[in-house]
Amino acid sequence: MNLLFNPKASYSQTSRYELVFIMLTGVFLCTFALLNVLGLTRIINLSFSLGSLQVPIIIPLGVLPYPITFLCADLITEFYGKKRAQTVIWMGLVVNAWIAFILWVSAFLPPQAPLDAITHLPPTTDPNFAFYQIRQYTIAGIFGSMIAYIVAQILDVHIFQWCKNYTQGRHLWFRSNVSTLLSQLVDTVIVISFSYFFTNAMSHLHGHNNNTFSTLFIIICSGYTYKMIASVLSTIPFYGAVYFLRYYFDTSVTTKESPTQDPVPSTT
Repeated sequence: MNLLFNPKASYSQTSRYELVFIMLTGVFLCTFALLNVLGLTRIINLSFSLGSLQVPIIIPLGVLPYPITFLCADLITEFYGKKRAQTVIWMGLVVNAWIAFILWVSAFLPPQAPLDAITHLPPTTDPNFAFYQIRQYTIAGIFGSMIAYIVAQILDVHIFQWCKNYTQGRHLWFRSNVSTLLSQLVDTVIVISFSYFFTNAMSHLHGHNNNTFSTLFIIICSGYTYKMIASVLSTIPFYGAVYFLRYYFDTSVTTKESPTQDPVPSTT
């Protein structure tokens, strides 16, 4: 812990770089695994009224921690470059595939519960009902989110790096917000559309509305609005983290970094 909180301790710069990389990667992978498990298990209804106008806001629980993954990806791209950031993204893909595999295999272990032919769930009185419901939601959500995850996270890294090159390393707020907002829009549309049309879980979201496309539009807009607000607000912790890490890595805060130079020191 002294290595983390005492930047002037007698440790090599490489050790500090690698420690922060491990921490950012750990937060990124744990958050992504958690949000897919929680995903559709609970729906948060934040709808409200403005006079006679009803404003529907419906957000799946798994959406809430998602902006943290983009913040971690931006920090990794900022300090370690696009190649390392993309490696972490593929690690996230492997972790989610492993979760889906474990959940799929576990259903075949004894004792096996009798499943309904339509819902593919046991009776609600069965002690295994909660597991099978979470399994159904999680596996369906993982496949949808894996597609969106690959597209959105890789898009986020490329846009962030392009903005960094375009502004010659200046304007942190610009590259952080532009990359995150665009990639989160793509992610929201893909994952919600996939889950809506290819799983039964999303049917629980529109009991108040029989119009499929209207409901889908509401869910996409609600999720993206939350992500957009979270992205703008995350500019503050992003700036704070960048300035702290520049100091922690013994890099001048006022020095404009080269957009093409990998800041990680050589270990050779």
